Amino acid sequence: MADSPAAGRLRPLAKVNHEPGERALFRTVAVLNAIMVPFTKRDWRGQEKIPQTGGLIFAVNHISNADPLAIGQFIAYSGRWPRFLAKTSLFRLPIIGRVLRECGQIPVERASRAAGDALKAAIRAVEEGRAVTIYPEGTITRDPQLWPMTGKTGVARIALETGCPVIPIGQWGAQEIMYGREIGFPKLLPRTTLLVEAGDPVDLDDLRDQPVTAAVLTEATDRIMDAITALVADIRGEPAAAVRYDPRTQAERPTEAQQ
Repeated sequence: MADSPAAGRLRPLAKVNHEPGERALFRTVAVLNAIMVPFTKRDWRGQEKIPQTGGLIFAVNHISNADPLAIGQFIAYSGRWPRFLAKTSLFRLPIIGRVLRECGQIPVERASRAAGDALKAAIRAVEEGRAVTIYPEGTITRDPQLWPMTGKTGVARIALETGCPVIPIGQWGAQEIMYGREIGFPKLLPRTTLLVEAGDPVDLDDLRDQPVTAAVLTEATDRIMDAITALVADIRGEPAAAVRYDPRTQAERPTEAQQ
């Protein structure tokens, strides 16, 4: 049964997450949670929409180098273990790499032929009944206001091949700890509220029996990004940008933090 912080303190992880998983994953989530609780507050919504069993994809917007902690905590306390597609370079780091491997995270070799291996590993994990967390944008958003960018087609490919549900997640708040693409010492005080909201599964049913063409993948990806963006707009309390930022066609512009 998922745990909601609205009811008070978080209950012990073992009481809210009964999904089988690596012992290292349980220990890591528990330790990271103990670190996060004193420095963050949580506003979690939509946990009841997360299936407690079966393979699925969590599709999440990416706003900060700190946001995997916020999302991992939300997913774990919603009854599923977080398994991210993560940059291969992280797996090469002495301590972090070992933890990632022991926790069953999936390495991604960007911009190479080996990137397909990550897709196959994600498909295998979903078919084994696991929940895989993916940032469809492929990187931290380049939108100046941190709205979701255009998405890549990986999530759509996995969903259409496996038939699994795609649960969209919108988040906001982690940028206060570490802004956008910046890497530096995290700002821990004053305590930041991490807003995370899960939505209904993205409706892809009419696409599942069609040949997986570029047009079908684009349509599925647009639906996924629309669902994520709607959640982000809800928790931010403001309308999203009228046109989704596309890094392939739009030049870099300064962010609010850089102005």
